Amino acid sequence: MNTRLLLALAAYVVLATLATFTLNGAMRYFIWILMGALALKTYIAYRAGW
Repeated sequence: MNTRLLLALAAYVVLATLATFTLNGAMRYFIWILMGALALKTYIAYRAGW
């Protein structure tokens, strides 16, 4: 895997982890879904060769 891809996915994990400890309720779940969607989009773009 590419270093840039791993750094981007690590950044999403860090942001989701920070949301876990700082937010509660529906906002936490929204951030988890958003980070998951962005990670998926990043991975799809990586596989497509963009």
